Amino acid sequence: MVMTRSDEAAGVVMVWQRLATNVVHRSRWFEVRSDSVVRPDGGHGTYTHVVAPGSVTVLAIQDDDEVVLTRQWIYTHGGTEWRLPGGAVDETDADPLAAARRELAEETGLRAGKWERLGQIHGADSLSNHVDHIFLATDLTQGEPALEPGEADLRVRTMPFCGALDLVRQGKLPHAGSSHALLVMALRRTTQK
Repeated sequence: MVMTRSDEAAGVVMVWQRLATNVVHRSRWFEVRSDSVVRPDGGHGTYTHVVAPGSVTVLAIQDDDEVVLTRQWIYTHGGTEWRLPGGAVDETDADPLAAARRELAEETGLRAGKWERLGQIHGADSLSNHVDHIFLATDLTQGEPALEPGEADLRVRTMPFCGALDLVRQGKLPHAGSSHALLVMALRRTTQK
């Protein structure tokens, strides 16, 4: 497989060539691969990376401009964190939007009448192919959540949009997809004035 990146300013095309792939570890959630590669400089090397399914983050905004947040223990970071609802895109999901609908309903019990794609974010390009798909959910109605066993500690809270944005400013919302969603919406609101 050949991967390219065009450097338009210099008129140069840099090429990475994958010669072979070895799966070092496989779990239900991701694979660790070690690829034999030829770098753009022509040298040979090894590129070890994580191949993971995509995820979704949902910026759910109520009619009164309250943002829906979750707070739960994040195992990989060893503490509780604020974040927007979201999770993995499962094999059974038709697409990222289906995953966003499912995750919002599971974690918060909310269903949205209106959905809009806000973009996507790559959180760890050098380490993983992981993509977080970001959605805006509005026209919300309340139902019952359906938490998974690992989410038993998940708590749902709402706060004004400006308060959620303050969490980003203060470094208290470290989840990349959550911060990205709020910043995209804040920029949109600034340009609409």
